[in-house]
Amino acid sequence: MRKSLISLIIVLFVLFSLPVSASVPDNIPFDVKADSAVLMDYSTGTVLYSKNADLSLPPASVTKIMTLLLFMEEVEAGNISLDENIQISEYAASMGGSQVYLEAGESMQAEELLKCVIIASANDAAVALAEKVAGSEDAFVSRMNEKAAELGMNNTHFENVTGLDDDTTKHLTSAYDIALMSRALLSHGIITKYSTIWMDTIRNGEFGLTNTNRLVRFYDGATGLKTGSTSKAGFCMSATAKRDGLHLIAVIMGSDTRDIRNEAAKQLLDYGFAKYSLYENAGGTAGNTSVIGGVKNFCTGEYAPYSLLLPKGKNKTVQIEFLMNENISAPVSKGDKIGTVRYLSDSDVLHEADIVASEDVAKISFWGLLGRMFGIYCLK
Repeated sequence: MRKSLISLIIVLFVLFSLPVSASVPDNIPFDVKADSAVLMDYSTGTVLYSKNADLSLPPASVTKIMTLLLFMEEVEAGNISLDENIQISEYAASMGGSQVYLEAGESMQAEELLKCVIIASANDAAVALAEKVAGSEDAFVSRMNEKAAELGMNNTHFENVTGLDDDTTKHLTSAYDIALMSRALLSHGIITKYSTIWMDTIRNGEFGLTNTNRLVRFYDGATGLKTGSTSKAGFCMSATAKRDGLHLIAVIMGSDTRDIRNEAAKQLLDYGFAKYSLYENAGGTAGNTSVIGGVKNFCTGEYAPYSLLLPKGKNKTVQIEFLMNENISAPVSKGDKIGTVRYLSDSDVLHEADIVASEDVAKISFWGLLGRMFGIYCLK
């Protein structure tokens, strides 16, 4: 009996010593076949599903989301034109892995290189874009890490612009961090013009490009975004899709095969579209409120755009209520709070935000007041 008791104690010790969270998602509507995963709403940044979301792992070519983000920032800032030609360096042409076989000294239009990175995940094109932005890959990588810190990507460190990881030691990121940079990239609306292309060509039709993201062709509402795979990373993906105004980002890291990765991404997206809806309000004018002692008798209020993630279908029940402050005293400065906007559903307050003055209303002077009174007298 003593031996049996000792054996039982040993078994219990081993069981309770196991890392309980090792194979269990952080929230558990279901599990996905991946080392880590995240489902995020683009508009609000709300995380709808997570599994080991902050675990730092090799991202393979999903790295290029950050490469594309920094390049698009330069384009939208007017520092680079998509129409200009970029000369290919010997170093860029030497990249292995996925490539479009650029040659040293060759010139290619920036837009063509951009398509090569987004559609075909071309490493040589990614380096060419990075060199155009920062002069060298090393300088560009420094900017990648700076941007990661700015976005709050706390479990990320980049060593190159491509995700090639044969010679890297700390080229790592997390599913949550990938969702953050995917969201930042999608804010550049032009990106989906390219990320939704299934097949295209470069070099005047002589070289074909096929999107590495098969969901673009086979998943309803797919908008992109980037795939990747290496022996270290396994199969990774940031898959984005939009239906009925709801734009979702599904990140998969460390799946065993391409098909398992794709199915895991579809599972996350299906879950999000089945369970959630998005309410959006563009903001605008909220009406007027009276001003006492101002050069004007009233002040116009305005409220900011707002998005709210809700259970499926509940977005259609939202109503707005404006509560304006009464008889505010001059002076009023643009941006001062002059009321509250409420978002309600079935009498429940979902959210409150400020209504602010859309203009300055100065305090009326003695002579201004006298003139106003004289004008009123003359009209009688």
